[in-house]
Amino acid sequence: MTTVALDGRGAERGPEAIIAGARAAAEDGIRLRVFGDPDALAPVGEIGGAELVPAPDEITNADEPVAAVRSRPEASVVMAARDVAEGRSDAVASAGPTGATMTAALFALRRLHGVRRPALALQLAVPGRTGPPTVLLDAGANTEARAIDLVQFAYLGAAFSRAVLGVAEPRVALLSVGEEAGKGRRDVTEAHERLAASSGHEAGQGAPGIDFRGNLEGRDLLQQKADVIVTDGFTGNVVLKTIEGTARAVADAVRAAARSGPRAAAGGLLLRPSLGGLRRQMDPDSTGGAILLGLRGAAVVGHGSSGPAGIANAVRLAARTVDQRAVELTAALLEGSGMTRGAMRGELSPAGSES
Repeated sequence: MTTVALDGRGAERGPEAIIAGARAAAEDGIRLRVFGDPDALAPVGEIGGAELVPAPDEITNADEPVAAVRSRPEASVVMAARDVAEGRSDAVASAGPTGATMTAALFALRRLHGVRRPALALQLAVPGRTGPPTVLLDAGANTEARAIDLVQFAYLGAAFSRAVLGVAEPRVALLSVGEEAGKGRRDVTEAHERLAASSGHEAGQGAPGIDFRGNLEGRDLLQQKADVIVTDGFTGNVVLKTIEGTARAVADAVRAAARSGPRAAAGGLLLRPSLGGLRRQMDPDSTGGAILLGLRGAAVVGHGSSGPAGIANAVRLAARTVDQRAVELTAALLEGSGMTRGAMRGELSPAGSES
């Protein structure tokens, strides 16, 4: 039975969301160790399969993540990440501050051999999509990314899509300002060249799991043209927030239109079941958050605004990552691709190098 270390502090909706989310995840057969205030989280002790571990300290958004993680060993997210490193739990999940969660996970779990920078991978909620979700990475871990980082993100995302989402041959694309190979910043064009050279799709051979489809423009993000979309963390985070804001704006506009008159209200009543399903599909809680890929253990960064469903889904995502051996499969794919040889020196081995 998989055990997930859940950070019980930092969620914007408070202890109630943590307790209800933990209860829902435990009902799925996932064991939990919940780190936080023993008084506020006392009901966790009554949940079968859940254990409450007192954590007297908390890291907030006002704290500098690296300094706080290093200096506050009894902070809940630090204790949860350390619990995985020491073997008592199999994965960590937190809806607390993103920077603190990423830093605690990186320090405790460490990077896979040859990985320069871990990346936050998020499953995009695409209306009408019937198959597995599209994976966007990096969604905010690295505001800047060199060509070697983008190439590694492609392999990390492909491995996750295969192992956790069940996509046999993930289609990988780079987010850029044009579909042509030469479009975009230098790092993007260099990454395009390396991925095209190693792709089974374009070269007829190469590392299994990489089916590189070239560049993808922003207008095609939600068109199901790729299973893995690769970009730097600054661009990825802006894209993510733009999609979320647009979804809210459209929902508000539809709601206002449905209330604009008696006839519109009648039509709104007829559409309510369909619109309700669409709203649930677009709800960030449905994915549970982003997974930090490139570490030697599983770490999920939940949405700070997560409700009980979001907390439960973050725990489920962490458990599924462990059960599907995503970390081991990611390491194998990177090793088989050659992306680990010389990567720490910034080289694009074995096909070339990055100055």
